[in-house]
Amino acid sequence: MAMNRQQKRMLQKQGEVDAEGTPVRTRSRPASTPTERTSPTQFLREVRGELRKVAWPSRAETVNYSIVVLVTVVVLTAMIYGLDWVFSTFILELFDT
Repeated sequence: MAMNRQQKRMLQKQGEVDAEGTPVRTRSRPASTPTERTSPTQFLREVRGELRKVAWPSRAETVNYSIVVLVTVVVLTAMIYGLDWVFSTFILELFDT
């Protein structure tokens, strides 16, 4: 492999080549294992088992969280509308001839 002095020194510091420039170690490739496919029934069984582990919120928590999200959306929408109106009015007054 043709390399200049700088490349050779860098590779020597990294431990890739020896003093003559020959490779010291070979790079190991990650072992690629073929993926095993599961049957649909096994998949559904595993999904059901995982869903049993989920901490589901109660009905009251779901209602409270939904209300918080809706109020937040309404407030942010109103703020964006207000800023848009203020800026558009300002720009129209600024460039009005």
